Amino acid sequence: MVVELAAVRLLAPWFGTSLVVWTNVIGVILLALALGYRLGGKLAARPAPLRVMGWLLVAAGCWVCWLPHLGAALARWILPEHIGLHEAAELVGWGSLAVSMLVFLPPAVLLGTVCPLAVESLARVQKVSPGRAGGSVLFSSTLGSLVGVFGTSHLFLPELGSKGTFLLAGGGLLCAGCAALLARRGTRGSLVGILALVGVGAPGLVPLPQESEGSEIHELARSESRYQSLRVVEDRSRKPAIRFLRSNEGFDSFQSVWQPEPGLLEDGFYYNDFLLPLAWSRATGPWNVLVLGLGAGTVLRVFSGEPGLDTHFTGVELDPEVIELGRQWMELTIDNDGSRIWPGLDARVALRIVDRQFEQIVLDCYANQVEIPPHLCTFEFFQELRARLSAGGWLTANLGGFDFDDPVVDAVARTCARAFGAAVLLIKVPSSRNFMLMARRDGRLPWDGRGLEPAATSRRLSLGPRRLPGFSALVEASGSSAILTDDCCPIEQLQFRSIREASRRRLHLFAP
Repeated sequence: MVVELAAVRLLAPWFGTSLVVWTNVIGVILLALALGYRLGGKLAARPAPLRVMGWLLVAAGCWVCWLPHLGAALARWILPEHIGLHEAAELVGWGSLAVSMLVFLPPAVLLGTVCPLAVESLARVQKVSPGRAGGSVLFSSTLGSLVGVFGTSHLFLPELGSKGTFLLAGGGLLCAGCAALLARRGTRGSLVGILALVGVGAPGLVPLPQESEGSEIHELARSESRYQSLRVVEDRSRKPAIRFLRSNEGFDSFQSVWQPEPGLLEDGFYYNDFLLPLAWSRATGPWNVLVLGLGAGTVLRVFSGEPGLDTHFTGVELDPEVIELGRQWMELTIDNDGSRIWPGLDARVALRIVDRQFEQIVLDCYANQVEIPPHLCTFEFFQELRARLSAGGWLTANLGGFDFDDPVVDAVARTCARAFGAAVLLIKVPSSRNFMLMARRDGRLPWDGRGLEPAATSRRLSLGPRRLPGFSALVEASGSSAILTDDCCPIEQLQFRSIREASRRRLHLFAP
């Protein structure tokens, strides 16, 4: 179980943690165990099953020690660094399956042989029936699986990281193999061979040097949380230098961005467009903002640079380690009595316990930067968001897509419109592949029938090209798109379809 759970974390930087990746890993592990049970049953007929089991455990332990490096090397070959994860979504399915088959199947087969060998050994040593021996072995192995499940999620991955977790599992297997071999008389001389195999696995004990991302990009911090791998990097090719928080990816996406001065970021960063409601709102009192998916606090810094605006924030972030890195490296602070941060809460849970209403809700929740969590884009979820808005309050949600008719953009927008009982706005973020979804509790949107209305107030963020044709669209709840619900939310399939359709468009565009 330790290897199975940590395997998904190992694949996450390249393939994400979608249902497809989980299915591939679990399927490969199940196939490997089936093959291992079959092989173990045949090996159990040998004169010394305990000795055979010991050597197989040693071999499995050495392989597990190598897993982080084997998996990373193969995944990097399938998805080279210059390919962004959102551009390589078609490779996620077969790529994660290929890595799982080549890297995780062999040690899982070896581990599958242990159960029948252990049953046979116990039956011979204690002279009990195979049924009684099998019950004892299954009892012990299931308890061990429970320890592995809870220990991996709550202790090993957060404290040791992916490599440390695999090394711990590999070391445990090596110790178990040595114990099995030493339990047999006449096998002490085999320790030399065991030590040689441990030496083969020893390179896994030494961290490999970190890959250089370019001479102007420097890693400032690295951390493993219970949810993801995290890095803070600084791009010194920009003047002034900008910092990025990256999670579970080795490509060109990021979770949060920081610049020395608070306020608007350069063009292409969608965080600026969360300020759009202010262009048509006269904030006479505190502007209460709920941020779902706070990250390291980029939204807070963008808002804090807006002059004359008294903003009170409630920030919700699932991963507490993200908040900690934000405090250390990205100046994440709350400096007024009306603001607070809730780390460790899921956005859906936070909505049910929040005790106030808001002038604006910012929704920016993604897994691996490209995967919208299924429970955070449904009809029921948008209804809960609407209930937390004050009269005339705004919902602003970040969506990634390639066009207004993108399957993900269209389905989420129409679902939101149905939940709000009124049309919603989609605004393309300039110099980006992001869209800003805007909805309002009272349904009054700045739309003149052809495009966005002129700004009613003076703000630092100019509407600029957003008022041009093709930069905005009004979306009604009607249409052929199915409404996403808690019961049926095929958002992952829509995301893959989005990538496929975008690829076909590019091929058509460059076709002779």
